[in-house]
Amino acid sequence: MVKDFATYKQETGGRALLLFLLFGLAIYEFVNAGFSAFALVCISPLIIIAAYFAFRYRMAAFWALFFINYFVQWFNKNQWLPAGIPLSLYNEMLEILLLSIAIIDARRTPHFERTINLMLYALILWCGFCSLEVLNDTCGLGINIGAWYTGARMMAFQLLYCFLVFCIYIDNSKVLVQYLYVWAVFSLFTVFYTWKQIHIGFSPAESVWMETIGYRTHILNAGTLTRYFSTHNDAATFGIGIASTAVAYFIFAFTSKIKKQRILFLITGIGCTWAMFQSGTRTAMACLILGIIAYVFLSKSAKIATFVTIVFGFLFFILAFTNIGNGSQQIRRMRTTFDRSDASANVRTINQETMKKYMKEAPWGIGLGMNYENVPANNKYAIMSVIPPDSEYVFIWLRTGKIGITLFIITMLLMLGGACWITMFKIKSPSLRGVGAGFCCAFISMQLGGYGNQVLMQFPNCLLFYGGLSIVYILPFIEKEWVEFEAKEIAIQEEKERLKLEKKKASRV
Repeated sequence: MVKDFATYKQETGGRALLLFLLFGLAIYEFVNAGFSAFALVCISPLIIIAAYFAFRYRMAAFWALFFINYFVQWFNKNQWLPAGIPLSLYNEMLEILLLSIAIIDARRTPHFERTINLMLYALILWCGFCSLEVLNDTCGLGINIGAWYTGARMMAFQLLYCFLVFCIYIDNSKVLVQYLYVWAVFSLFTVFYTWKQIHIGFSPAESVWMETIGYRTHILNAGTLTRYFSTHNDAATFGIGIASTAVAYFIFAFTSKIKKQRILFLITGIGCTWAMFQSGTRTAMACLILGIIAYVFLSKSAKIATFVTIVFGFLFFILAFTNIGNGSQQIRRMRTTFDRSDASANVRTINQETMKKYMKEAPWGIGLGMNYENVPANNKYAIMSVIPPDSEYVFIWLRTGKIGITLFIITMLLMLGGACWITMFKIKSPSLRGVGAGFCCAFISMQLGGYGNQVLMQFPNCLLFYGGLSIVYILPFIEKEWVEFEAKEIAIQEEKERLKLEKKKASRV
């Protein structure tokens, strides 16, 4: 028997036995933990294969993370993903895999020193507080580690993963430029898909969503106004995310010295601005304006400040004090951003007054992960688990209390302040400073969106804008290489212009 087993092992490597053990484990998980655990075990061979290729092609895994993060909600809404697997799992597994590769292959990844900065310290502070929240039993239901971990990884740990991955893998100017190009292409696809939803229609799955879950919030004014959501989860996530993207690409276009980049970035900024209006998200307009105003201060340029002030002051005047464009329902809805008497815009203020009465007795919040499925209906804080927060900041306040929201705001200010300092005083290259300013201003824009809507931790916004802020911290390390890369690109551009001019002169002879 031992000899037969040895022969079998030599001939097959034990593959059949391994498959049998995996099958047994899958059945056990299905019986004891449900379909999600069963599905996870079933796809584990694919995970192993994916991990193998990720070790061989590290940057391919990074771009896969970026792609999945950007389109996972679109895939899910159209029912192209297997049921039962949490959407956050795709991102989290790839991030942990990328960090594991970096640690195991540390000799080829000499960039860990780049992660030691103010943003890391701020995130450790926030993650440490969220870890202590496991002891929060305000609802009197005992410690629920499963619910806590679900809330903590979405509210804190994913920010730390994102920061580390971006600092380690965007390690040179070539990768940074590729990142800006890929983000632009994804954004332009989102703009195109918005046009498709308007002029061709929704997919069958999107139509069902609009007629059921999204009907109350996405079909307004007796059915005459449709709020489009494109590849995102809903119109608010889409509108604020695409407005913040427009902020970034307008700034990239203003500061780039390379013609082809300026053209692509400007087209992206204009396209994203158009798409923002189609979302019908009023906060998005304020996000766009604040992001551009923030650049006036970061640019340290009187010319840019004057130009931006005149252009956006003129646009603000048109929207706030005239009726120009009122023939468009989307523009009329955006105008209500400036109307403090608008009833719809004030509903969230009424809700927050109700929340304050309960939160006086919950300085640590009701606890991370304490949603309607974890809080019984007869619990004192049950209403806090179901009331629409309508804001990421309010959501964090409900879960972590006034102590948690105060610490979160301090964390955000520290991260942003450090990035702005680097942009203004540590980067000498004007174009690279523009990249840093674009990410900083987009982050500011997104934070305002998080104050007005629950969009900050949603796909794809969290990775995009926290990852973008992380990039600012590594810009001083790649500035020398960036200047050399830019000089080569400019030389190629000038040579093409020279040959074009010579050809034009020769054609006249």
